[in-house]
Amino acid sequence: MKKTKFYSIHEKLGAKIVDFAGYKMPVQYSSIIAEHKTVRTSVGVFDVSHMGEIFIRGEKALEFVQHITVNDASLLNDGRVQYSAMCYKDGGIVDDLLVYRVNQNEFMLVVNASNKDKDYNWMVESNSFGVKIDDESDEYSLLAVQGPKSKDVIEKICSKNLDLEYYHFFLAKIAGVDMIVSRTGYTGELGYELYFKSDEFSAEKIWNTIFEAGKDFNIQPVGLGARDSLRLEMGYCLYGNDIDQTTNPLEAGLGWITKLKKSSFIAKDVLVKVKDEGLKRKLVPMVSDEKAFPRHGYELFADGKKIGHITSGTVSPILEKAIALGYVDSEYAKEGNQINFIIRGKEVPAVVTKLPFVKV
Repeated sequence: MKKTKFYSIHEKLGAKIVDFAGYKMPVQYSSIIAEHKTVRTSVGVFDVSHMGEIFIRGEKALEFVQHITVNDASLLNDGRVQYSAMCYKDGGIVDDLLVYRVNQNEFMLVVNASNKDKDYNWMVESNSFGVKIDDESDEYSLLAVQGPKSKDVIEKICSKNLDLEYYHFFLAKIAGVDMIVSRTGYTGELGYELYFKSDEFSAEKIWNTIFEAGKDFNIQPVGLGARDSLRLEMGYCLYGNDIDQTTNPLEAGLGWITKLKKSSFIAKDVLVKVKDEGLKRKLVPMVSDEKAFPRHGYELFADGKKIGHITSGTVSPILEKAIALGYVDSEYAKEGNQINFIIRGKEVPAVVTKLPFVKV
């Protein structure tokens, strides 16, 4: 198992460490609920250095990114970020990812930790454009500073004015280290992600600099447990739960990033056909007033029959209600429909709702 540059810090802080995506990662420090609420009310710091950074370089870099992703990367200017996905030829999802445009001939693709090798191999296999594909994941560390007070923290220590719009980035220095400062994150809150190359000494310096700047706001370290509950409150998909190679982006509610009017991309013809024929199932958000805990894989019933399954579920620390995402037959996907979670053999009533579950 690999360790991030911050592993010794996590140990000193008494974090509960788990094996995740080939890394030893902190799942929580104090409690998931306390860390979750810290991010919703103030500011928290996540070590997400396990994520993958793959660089695409060459004269046809833009053409290649257009070919392998479903969103329209031609809309990006330098310093812009885009949420997107890659599909197999049958329309199944290879991964969801972020596309960073450094310039027309260089893009950074940020992919899920558990999919790094698979994604890299898919890109190499799909490279008929002569671009250079470099997996630099092991060289980069990544901290996510998230919460309503995150700007107050980062602007104290950033070498540039922090007036970054959402899904924009620039190059700057923090604690004397060059880094990509990006106004992105997977919590729904105001937040920044910091990409940088460092050894353990400079990584610890950066960590301490951030925490010193945030002490007036009771800044706290946050683990992967709260990261999961925070993204679920926003209805953000998690690869391996809500999306995978057996799901397509249209049924997963990702039609908004799937630009079927683009000239061409992998699986376009299949996805156009899926849309024309109509979706057989849809990923929907559901909420229940019951305190029962909905979990991945639990069955969903309506009208006395199975109509789908839960892909992600928890009890929201903010709403104090059960929330879940799950695939249901399309006829049951309308907002307001009642659907029952099957939890330990008992039917627990829930209602199809709108996203996000929690408005921030």
